[in-house]
This record gives sequence, C-alpha cells and structure tokens, in this order.
Amino acid sequence: MGWVHNANLAIARGPVGRYFRLDGSGHPKERKGSYFFTELRAGLATFFAMAYIISVNANITSQSGGTCVCPPDSPDLCDSDPAYMLCVQEINRDLVTATSAIAALTSFCMGLFANMPIALAPGMGLNAYFAYTVVGYHGSGLVPYEVALTAVFVEGFVFVALTIFGIRQWLARAIPASIKLATGVGIGLYLTIIGLTYSAGIGAITGYNATPVELAGCAPQFRDEETGFCPNAYKMRNPTMWVGIFCGGMLTVLLMMYRVKGAIIMGILLVSIISWPRGTPVTYFPDTELGDSMFDFFKNVVTFHPIQRTLVVQQWDISGYGAQFGLAFITFLYVDILDCTGTLYSMARFCGAIDEKTQDFEGSAIAYLVDAFGISIGSLFGSPPVTAYIESGAGISEGGATGLTAMFTGLAFFISIFFAPIFASIPPWATGCTLIIVGSLMAKAAADINWKYYGDAIPAFVTIAVMPFTYSIAYGLIAGIVTYIILNTTVWIIEKVSGGRIKPADKELKDPWTYKIPGGLLPPWMMRAAHGKKDFWRDWDPETNGVEAGRGSSSSSAERMEEKVKGPEVDQALTGAKM
Repeated sequence: MGWVHNANLAIARGPVGRYFRLDGSGHPKERKGSYFFTELRAGLATFFAMAYIISVNANITSQSGGTCVCPPDSPDLCDSDPAYMLCVQEINRDLVTATSAIAALTSFCMGLFANMPIALAPGMGLNAYFAYTVVGYHGSGLVPYEVALTAVFVEGFVFVALTIFGIRQWLARAIPASIKLATGVGIGLYLTIIGLTYSAGIGAITGYNATPVELAGCAPQFRDEETGFCPNAYKMRNPTMWVGIFCGGMLTVLLMMYRVKGAIIMGILLVSIISWPRGTPVTYFPDTELGDSMFDFFKNVVTFHPIQRTLVVQQWDISGYGAQFGLAFITFLYVDILDCTGTLYSMARFCGAIDEKTQDFEGSAIAYLVDAFGISIGSLFGSPPVTAYIESGAGISEGGATGLTAMFTGLAFFISIFFAPIFASIPPWATGCTLIIVGSLMAKAAADINWKYYGDAIPAFVTIAVMPFTYSIAYGLIAGIVTYIILNTTVWIIEKVSGGRIKPADKELKDPWTYKIPGGLLPPWMMRAAHGKKDFWRDWDPETNGVEAGRGSSSSSAERMEEKVKGPEVDQALTGAKM
C-alpha cells in the first residue's frame, strides 16, 4: 500500500518522527522497524489484550465495598442487604470510569514522556490484595477503603523520591533472582484462587468449616451464605459456572493457541452477551431490586458515568490504624516495586531497550516517575496502584517500538470511558477464567527459578505457596524473604567461621547475589552532576559530539568518556597480562 508507506516516511521525517525516533527520522538512536501505522496497530493490539482490566478491576475492587458502610455485626457481610448491594453497584460503575481514565492518562504519558511502548493500568494482584486483604470483602479487612487509598497516595510520592535518587532501580536489581521470579508465580496462583471463587470468579471452589477449600459450583439458592457450604447434591450444577468455563475459559485458550488477537476480550464478551438477556438461568440481571437497577444502567449503553462515590475520599487521620496502615503501605510499596519493575524490565528487554552493561533501559527514570505519579493520581479516583502491564508484549510483538504505541493504547482507553454501562455489566463468571489464564501465564516464570540449589529453591517455593494459601501477597513476600535471609546467612556464617571448609556440596549452583549492582546505586543524572555536567538531566554521547543520545540512556557521560579515553590502555594491559 503505497500511501501507507509514503505517510510513514513523511511522518518519520517530521518532528513527530524525530521525537519518537521512528525508523527513517535520522535520529542517532532511531528505532529500526518502527513506523507510524505499525505503532497504531500495535497500540490497538495492546488495548484489546488488556481491555479486560476495565471490568475485572472494577469487579474485584468493588468487592471491598468502597465507601459503602456495612455494619460490623452483619452475619453475611451485607450480602443480603439490598441497599448495600445497590451501593456496591454504584462503586463498580465509578471504578469502571476510574479504571479507564487512569489507564488512559498513564499509558499516554508513558508514551509521550518516556517513549516506551508500555501501557499502564491498575495492577492485577495489587487490586486483589487491596480488595481482599487491606480493605477486605465488604470492608472486613485491615483498614477502611478511604485509609487504604491514603496509603496508595503516599506510596506514589515515596516512589517519586525513590526514583529520583535511583533507589527504586537499584532495589529492583538487587532483590535475589529466585524471589523475583517466585513473586510473579505466587501472584499468579493468588489470581487463580480468586478466579475460582464466587466473589470475583466462576464459583468453582468455596471455604467451609471442616476444610479450608473444597469443590463448589452451587447455584446461589442452594449455597449457605453464612458458611459458604455447598451440598454435595448441588455441586458443579451452577449454569453460570459452566458458561464461564467453556465460553470464557476453554474457547479463550483455544483462540490464544491459534494466536488470535484479542482472544481474552472475545471470551469475556461472549460470556457477557450470553448473560445479558433477562429470564434465563445464567442472566446477570435477575428479577430483583438489584437486578432491575443494574439492567436500567446497562440499557444506557453509551453514556459518561461520572465518578461519584470514590473521587478524592482519602482519610488522612490514620491515628487509629497505625500498624495496619504501615503494613498496607509497606506491602504496596514492595509489591509494586517487584510488579511494575519486573514488567518494565521484561518489556524493555522484549523491545530491545535494555543496556546489557548496567541492566537499565532507556527512559527508565521517566518511566518510573510516570508510574509513581500515576499511582497517586489513580488513588484520587478510588483506584488501587497502577502498574505496567505484561500485555504490552502483544503490541511489541505487533511491531510497537516507541511511545506512540502506548499513546494509542491510552487513547483507546479514553474512548472506553463513554461505554461505562457495557463494562459495568460484565459478570464475574465472565472474567473468572481470565484471572485463571493470567495466573497460568504468570506461573511460567517458575521454570526459570534455580531449583538446583536449596538456598534459592526453598525460599522461592515458600513465596509461591504462602501467597495463595494465606490469601495474602504480603505474607508470601515476607515468608520468602525471611526464609532466604535465614538460610543463606547461616550458610555464609558457617563458611566464614570454618575458614571455607564447611559449605554445601552444591554451593557453586547458587544464583549469584551482591549488593554491588553494575551501574551503581546513584542514578545517571546524579553521576553526571557530580562530574560537573551542567545539563546533567540530558545524556551526552561523545560519539555524537554532544548531541542528545536519548532520554534515559543508562550509562553516564563520564563513564562513556572514561571508556573512550582509557579503553586502549586497558586493552593493552589485558593483552600484556595474557601474554
């Protein structure tokens, strides 16, 4: 198509092409194979791969009850209270708008300022921890919804400081590899359990007095709301569960196996469409007061639903929640470092932006700042922490290599704001299998864990196991890190005391770990300022005679100049040593 080629060429030669370093722009670090219309297609691919977050995040986060008030003495946590459940539906609708808005803003800014093809949205796993542990189902957790949002708001600005001083980047690189990998796997299993439950999934499992988890699948009228008990005669007979399994699960996976773009969103939409007609066994709009309210909102189809109950509701007086607030804040901080940083690094490597020497990537500082400010802004909308999305790989695999990909994804999320009635009417059994599928994708990192050495393998397994079994990401992280420290510190002490004579037979199989990370603790801008570079916020490459080498290149100008000046002497010394 000649006009597409000509348009790509014209845009690449213009200011847009040079700013985003499109192929043919003439920029010293132009990104080969990046073209305007390729970026557009990649942005849409990323959106369709992660559009499920609009409904899934709203469904999960609204289970906290939001600003709705449930009396603490309620026997069933207000599940049978029509007024409370109507309020929860309003929270769900608010969160549909909030999710779309914050995903649109942060993704667009990531592309515009960091020039990375990575989209952001409220994080899976983080939203589950927010809803089911910190706030708890219908407010039964550690702190109220408003206090939890305060913790998220503060976390964002702490991230800003950590990013400016390079600590966030260094911490992410210093965490033991086994714990990094195990955290993703544990979160995947955590999501899987949520996808199997009633509250935000297909309802295939439930808890009961005698056993912590057992098979379920009851229709609502046969399930004991107080105990969660599902009689044997009615197990696995809920039609909504089977619709979710076959249409939202099996069909979605088959489409993914054939590399059909947007397979996840197709499965969600199919189950939703099946569940929308009233008067069927699988309808999402039963003939109740709550069902009537939900159906009336659904009939609007296209409308803008303003955020009413979750906008700027932070509670700054946390005097009554000191320890709980601290636990929630620290966990958000640490989990987000792992979650967002791991995703950013993997996607940066996927699109070829990693500096192999420092293990940093182009635009890393700006990317972290966008994420940090997005976390705080999202909390003002009532949303859990924002993070980078692994689904960005769908766009990168389509050829996305610049920030234009993320900007087009952001624009697509902005358009989705005006379809709030559709996204608010997606039932939990439509998204339950999505959680299981996402969990399976996250679990593949287990293959990369060092299972050959117990000092790496056991802490990793403890992290993976404790997260889903305690229904808490925080406890899993704490258990894994403490186990790693105890085991490996003990081995180190014994080895030092014995003069190296007593050590594990397979010690050489251990993953190497050191706090001395390549690139150092201080960020490149600080290194440049320390070496007297006046425009320290801009990278300088001697090979381009001082021309900007790109936003966020990971090596400092002083380091590169030192390599250029001293390179021959070093090479000569090494040659002499070998001889």
